[in-house]
Amino acid sequence: MTHLWNRLSAFTTGRKSAWVVLLAALLIVAAVAGTADRDAAGGAGEALPPESESARAQQLLEQFPGSETTPVMAVFAAKSGVLSDADLAAIDEVGSALADTAGHETGAPVTSDDGEIAFVNVPISSDLNSEDNVETVEELRAAVNDEAPDTVTAYVTGGPAFGADITSSFDGANLLLLAVTVAVVALLLLLTYRSPVLWLVPLAVVAVAAELATSIDGQLAAWFDLKFDSGIISVLVFGAGTNYALLLISRYREELRRFDDRRHALLVALRATAPAILASNATVVLALATLIFATVPSSSGLGVAAAVGLIVALLFGLFVLPAALAVCGRGLFWPFIPRYGDVERGHTGLWGRLARAVVARPVRVLAATVALLAVLAAGMSSFALGLSQTEQFRVEADSVHGYEELADHFPVGLSEPMMIVADEADAENVVSETSDVDGVTQVTPVGEPHDGRAKIMAVADAEPGSADSRDIVRDVREAAGQATTGEVLVGGQAAQDLDGRDAAIADLKTVVPLVLIVVFVILVLLLRSLLAPILLSLVNVASAIAAIGAGTWIGVHVFGLPALDVNVPLLAFLFLAALGIDYTIFLVTRAREEAGTQGTAAGMAHAVATTGGVITSAGVVLAAVFAALGVLPLMTLAQLGLIVCIGVLIDTTVVRTLAIPALFAMIGPKIWWPATPDAVSGGVKTPPETEPETDRSPAGTSGRNG
Repeated sequence: MTHLWNRLSAFTTGRKSAWVVLLAALLIVAAVAGTADRDAAGGAGEALPPESESARAQQLLEQFPGSETTPVMAVFAAKSGVLSDADLAAIDEVGSALADTAGHETGAPVTSDDGEIAFVNVPISSDLNSEDNVETVEELRAAVNDEAPDTVTAYVTGGPAFGADITSSFDGANLLLLAVTVAVVALLLLLTYRSPVLWLVPLAVVAVAAELATSIDGQLAAWFDLKFDSGIISVLVFGAGTNYALLLISRYREELRRFDDRRHALLVALRATAPAILASNATVVLALATLIFATVPSSSGLGVAAAVGLIVALLFGLFVLPAALAVCGRGLFWPFIPRYGDVERGHTGLWGRLARAVVARPVRVLAATVALLAVLAAGMSSFALGLSQTEQFRVEADSVHGYEELADHFPVGLSEPMMIVADEADAENVVSETSDVDGVTQVTPVGEPHDGRAKIMAVADAEPGSADSRDIVRDVREAAGQATTGEVLVGGQAAQDLDGRDAAIADLKTVVPLVLIVVFVILVLLLRSLLAPILLSLVNVASAIAAIGAGTWIGVHVFGLPALDVNVPLLAFLFLAALGIDYTIFLVTRAREEAGTQGTAAGMAHAVATTGGVITSAGVVLAAVFAALGVLPLMTLAQLGLIVCIGVLIDTTVVRTLAIPALFAMIGPKIWWPATPDAVSGGVKTPPETEPETDRSPAGTSGRNG
C-alpha cells in the first residue's frame, strides 16, 4: 500500500504527469456536472420518521374522501375597529374569487367573537410538489390582495402556506451562501498567505471540488430520494477542503526551505501530511456515515451526502491540489517566497513561546482550561429544545403574520388541528374522552366514515411545536387510547412536531455513541496507542459540550433565540466531534513524529510551534464558513452555524493550543501506552533527500528556475 501511494504521489507531482491529473479532474467535473440532477437534492424539512404515529395517521387520512385537498386560510383583519358589514360582504366576494383561483369551493367566512377578524378556508390540492405549492399560494395571495377592501389587512396562512414560505425563503439563499462562503475563504486565505497569487490556487481547487460534490449528491438524491440541505454540503466541502489545503501548503512552504528542488519539496510535504489528512477525512466521513442509523429522513440523507462531499474534498486535496501546486513555481508564494536554506522561525515565534510556556506548567494550564470549558458548558442551563412553527423563520413571512392574527382571536391550534383516526364504532367514545383533555377546545367528527374508520378533528389552545402543544398531544393520545380497544392514531401538525422531536432525541442517543466509537477507533489505529485516544476523546467531548453550552447561552441571551431546533443538538455534536478531532489529528500526528527524537513534551512543543499558525488559520476559516450559514433564512441552520463556529474556535484556541499540549506534557511518554515514543514516531517517515522518480532533472534546477 505504501509503495502504491509513493508511486501515486510521485505521479501527482511529476513535471508532465501533474498536467494529466489536472486535465483528468476537469474532464470528470465537466462530465458529472453536465449530467447530474442538481435540483433533486431534496430539502432539510423531512423530519418525520415514516413509522411514527403521525406519519401512519397521515397515510390513513389520505384514504378518506376529500383527502385530495388540504386547506389554507385567507385571514382578514380590520385595520381599525371591527369589520363592517361592507367588509364582510367584500370578504365573501373574495372567497368566491379564491374558489376560482384554487379550483375548489371555499367555505363561508368565519368571524371572530369580537368582530375584528374573519377567515375563509380555501382548499387546494394536497399532492402538489414544492414548486407547485409555492405557485398556488402566491396566486391565492395575489388574488386576496387584488380583491380585498382597503379597510382590511389580508394574509394567507396554514400548513401549505408555511411550506410555501419556507421554500420561497430559500430563493437565491444557497447562491448567497455560496458567494459569502467563497468571499470568506478568499479573504482568510489572502490574509493567511499574505500573497496576492497563492490563495487563488486552493480556492479554485476547493470550488471545483464543491461543484463536483454538489452534482454527485444531486444525482444520488434523485436516485435514492435523499433529503438534505445542499447548503450544508457546500459549507462542509469548502471548510474541509480549505483545511487540507492549509495543512499541505504550510508543510510545502516548510520543505521549500530544506530542498532546492521544489517538486521534491512538494513530494515530501505531500507524503508527510497525507496520513493526517487521510485520518482526518476518514474520521469525519465515518462519523457522518453514522447518520444512516438516524430515523429522521433529513438527518440520514445529510449523512450520506456529506460523506460523499468530504470524500470528493479528500481526493482533490491529495491529488488535484498537489498537481496544481506542482505546475506552479516558487513565485506562487510571492512576495514572501521561501528560499532554500532559509531559517525556519516557528520555534522562536509566538507559537513556539506559547508552546514552551504550556509544557513548562502543564498542571496549571490544564486546570485553567478545564475550568473554562466547565463554565462554557454551564450555558446549557439555558437549553430548551423545540421551536414552534412561527419561530422557524428568521425573515418576514406572510404565513406567520396571518397565524399570529388568528391566534389573537381564535384558538391557537385552529389553523393546524390534530386529526384523529379511530374505528368507526368507537368514534363517539373518542370524541367524548378527548373533549375532556385540558387544552382541547373543540372535538368534531369530520366527513363520513371510510373503510370502518372515522376521522375526528381536535383543536388545541396551544401553538403547534410548543411545549404546551406537545403535552396536549400526549394527553389526547392517552385519552383516545383509553376510549377504544382498536387502533387509534393521532396525527396533524402538532402531532408531527411531537413525533419529530422524539425521533431527534432518539437519534441523539443512538448516533452520539457511534460517533464517539468511530473517533476512538481511528485515533487508536492512527496513534497505535490506547491511553492517548481515550484522553483525546474525552477532551473532544468536553469541547463539544462546552461549544453547545456557549452557543446556547449566546443564542438565548444575545440574539434572543427562544430554543434550539430539535435537529441542532445532534448535528452540532456530530460536526464538532468529527471536525474538531481534525485539528487534534493534525497536531498529535506531528507530535508523534517528533516524540522519538525529542521526547513527548518537547515533541509536542515542536508540533505546536510548527503547526500553530496553520491549524489556527484552518480553524478560523472553518468557523467563518459555518458562520456563513447565518445568511440562510431558517433558524435551524443559523443556530447550527453559530454553535459550530464557536466550537471550532474553542477547539483551535483552547483545546489544541492549551489543553492537549498540557495533557501530553503532564503525563509524558506514558501517554503513548502501550507503545513507546520510538515506536509511535516510526509511523511517519520523511522521504530521503533524493530526487523523485518522476523528476530526473539535476538537483535544484526546478527550485532555481521555478
